[in-house]
Amino acid sequence: MDNITQIPASFIEQNTHFPSLISALRDAFSDQDTMVPMRHHHDFPNPEVKEDSTLLLMPAWKPGKQAGVKIATVSPKNGQFNLPAIQGTYIYLDALKGGILALLEAKSLTVKRTAAASALASQYLSRKNSSSLLMIGTGALAPNLILAHASVRPIKMVYIWGRDYSKAMGICEQLKNAPFHIQPIKAIEDKISEVDIISSATLSKTPLVLGKHLKPGQHVDLVGAYKVNMREADDETVTKAEVYVDTYQGGLKESGDIVIPLKSGVLKGTDIKADLFELTSQKNMAGRTMGKLQCLSRLDMPWKIWPRLPIITICSKINNNGIGKGSQTLIKMDQT
Repeated sequence: MDNITQIPASFIEQNTHFPSLISALRDAFSDQDTMVPMRHHHDFPNPEVKEDSTLLLMPAWKPGKQAGVKIATVSPKNGQFNLPAIQGTYIYLDALKGGILALLEAKSLTVKRTAAASALASQYLSRKNSSSLLMIGTGALAPNLILAHASVRPIKMVYIWGRDYSKAMGICEQLKNAPFHIQPIKAIEDKISEVDIISSATLSKTPLVLGKHLKPGQHVDLVGAYKVNMREADDETVTKAEVYVDTYQGGLKESGDIVIPLKSGVLKGTDIKADLFELTSQKNMAGRTMGKLQCLSRLDMPWKIWPRLPIITICSKINNNGIGKGSQTLIKMDQT
């Protein structure tokens, strides 16, 4: 264990670059060699806070090459302890010999990759001239989603809403030097009809994105509904939009934004246009209607991890001497 490379959150924060990460994700989703089984999802009670926590186990491997598993816990009530909702570790393995090659702090790694995945989907679904964004939610993912979207579209104006207005103000301060103007708002409906892109990353069990406020041509990025009883968008949003998912196996079974309307009959499985694998390969895109409301429902909040193959892509930069160098690597560090 003494010789295992350990990559902390601070290193990931300082050395990830969204354009490079988005490019790597695109390559990863088109890689047919990586195997990604359904993740393990285990809820367990926490009577002290009267809210279940979740244990997630997410493996992936490229036979004979790399393998890895993310171990993450989600504790929605951690705010009262001044702790993040998600905590976890990624274990990067030698798939041939089975040894551990590296341990990575999972929270920062996940928010970077999750945000990059939103931006990757936006490249295929949002209008190229999209210049305004509404961010719903003020968690760790929010600033990363904003920056990722702004890296692929000419975003000039960002609005941010959260239940705690002071947190929205804090993110505005955090991003004050970004190449766009950012402003906190007190009501979602004040700006949702005006913006080009809506990104929602919350743990809400009641819809925050209401279809009555939406217009053709907008792109809605739903990130937070990682359980079947969670939902960020209402039925009207689903019926007005062309619907896409990150993966069929996860979206159709676990995301409340998809499962609830499927069960009620508002949405049919055949209504879903494509998943991200098909988007990146341009499969099943013939029926896409330009100018129509686009809705992407995903299972990739930090606690609802994006398919694990991108993490293997990141970790494959590691070699016997440490971490690979170079301006295009996702995680880079001078070798010593």
